[in-house]
Amino acid sequence: MPPEIIFDQGLGDLFIIRVAGNILSDEILGSIEYAVEHLHVPLIMVLGHDKCGAVSAAVEGGETRNHIQALVEALRPAVAAAKTQGGNVISNAIDANVQRAVAALRESEPVLSPACAAGHVQIIGARYNLDTGEVKIIA
Repeated sequence: MPPEIIFDQGLGDLFIIRVAGNILSDEILGSIEYAVEHLHVPLIMVLGHDKCGAVSAAVEGGETRNHIQALVEALRPAVAAAKTQGGNVISNAIDANVQRAVAALRESEPVLSPACAAGHVQIIGARYNLDTGEVKIIA
């Protein structure tokens, strides 16, 4: 579901970066830093969603012979954390992954951490329910 529809915004009203599994890379961080420094974006939301295929692949484990393996590897810490909790491992891993991404963004130097501390940007995590359309803040 496009974020513009979820949040009732027009095309171009949101600066959207989409990547399977909400994985952070230098390119993703550079894009976010650009949004904060040059576009003065006041809010960054890491939005996970139910039934995430990337997280499901990481929970299932195994090896792939393609670039999906990079996603699986990046998601392993969230999966490991989820396996220590009760309940549905995939659901817990989705939330853990969002929380890990939010924490990493809040600590990211040299742009995001100081911008957060100065109150120029807020970084939050949320989860989108595909069935109900509800967005729940989780971090």
